[in-house]
Amino acid sequence: MAEVNAERPIADLEDPRYAKALAHPLRVRILAMLDERDSSPVQLAEHLDATLGTVAYHVRTLERLGLIEMVATHQRRGATEHVYAAREHPGFSSRAWMNTDPKTKHMMIASTLSQIGEYATQSAAAGGFDHEQSNVSRHALELDAEGFGELAEATRRWQEEIARIRNSATDRLNANSETPIDAGVVLLMFEATPFSGDAQTPPGN
Repeated sequence: MAEVNAERPIADLEDPRYAKALAHPLRVRILAMLDERDSSPVQLAEHLDATLGTVAYHVRTLERLGLIEMVATHQRRGATEHVYAAREHPGFSSRAWMNTDPKTKHMMIASTLSQIGEYATQSAAAGGFDHEQSNVSRHALELDAEGFGELAEATRRWQEEIARIRNSATDRLNANSETPIDAGVVLLMFEATPFSGDAQTPPGN
């Protein structure tokens, strides 16, 4: 009889296990790679500074939580190789993020920022910002509470727009033979510690 796994997949914005799943830097990198292309643990381990056993453990954890799914199997040298793809990730509600413990928040943000830095730096070194429509910008704003809320809402709308653009482009690429352009968008919004002045922590903390 097959073993029944009682742990339910992450399916809603309030599930605190999502933050904990992303608090490990290797899981962040695995999800990022699977978001770009389907891969097996063997293929992932070839690109990550980790053993196959470690990668396979984190892949199983992500699959159990419903963040990735197995999409194919291949026979390779007498063994069955499982191929995984990232699923659409749930987001965070404001309440879920506020209820996440500080240590998990810190680990998740540190892991994500490290992955973002590596992603952008490697892309820049390969000429990723040479395209005439590439953009690099930073905005330091002084806002009231209402303005901060409006900015948060604008970032949510941008994420929805990014998803819409991606889906439309996927439909067009499936219908023709155009070579895809690998594009990256990093969207951050936060209470800032100014570069100038003596502030050591964001004013709201």
